[in-house]
Amino acid sequence: MSRILIIEDEESIAELEKDYLELSGFEVDIENDGDKGLKRALEQDYDLYILDLMLPVVDGFEICKEIRKKKNAPIIIVSAKKDDIDKIRGLGLGADDYMTKPFSPSEMVARVKAHMARYDRLVSSHPQNDIVEIRGIRIDKTARRVWVNGEEKTFTNKEFDLLTFLAENPNHVFTKEELFREIWNMDSVGDIATVTVHIKKIREKIEFNTAKPQYIETIWGVGYRFKI
Repeated sequence: MSRILIIEDEESIAELEKDYLELSGFEVDIENDGDKGLKRALEQDYDLYILDLMLPVVDGFEICKEIRKKKNAPIIIVSAKKDDIDKIRGLGLGADDYMTKPFSPSEMVARVKAHMARYDRLVSSHPQNDIVEIRGIRIDKTARRVWVNGEEKTFTNKEFDLLTFLAENPNHVFTKEELFREIWNMDSVGDIATVTVHIKKIREKIEFNTAKPQYIETIWGVGYRFKI
């Protein structure tokens, strides 16, 4: 049974989320304190994390950053903070999704299932390592590792997925909506900034000069393409 950790200081919200997730067959633990939640997240193995941002002692941004240093499991941020800057910061720290309160519990369950299904597919074993190599970039799809000119770079799950998808479809121009649907496995509902944030993070790791990208090009008014 898949395990989920909810770190949320509003007990009524946490219990509601837990009830819906348990009805869908998940095992769920709750922590209402940021410090205790972070400790539990790092010491135990979970298949997905749901984080509030405004937590006592340690906030959700710090928890997200620390989890991502050690774990690859999906992270969903749920928060009353609606500003784009908070979404951009959360996604930049390695979160896979950002949901703004109030939200439908059924939508939350659907997103949890989508993220976990995709993660399970990505980490399933393969008989041989599947490698993609383009102009100094080497992507090991099986080990989920990336080298740029011989130097290994660290990528979050979604950064890796997005880079791999673009590299496997070179010279094809994808809109932000298409990339969102492909990588996040759900229809775009106004979260297109998610794609922009991840492209920026990828460029910082693979481009010699992010102002003049040699790999991932912006096609103004359309989207992005991986150039070979």
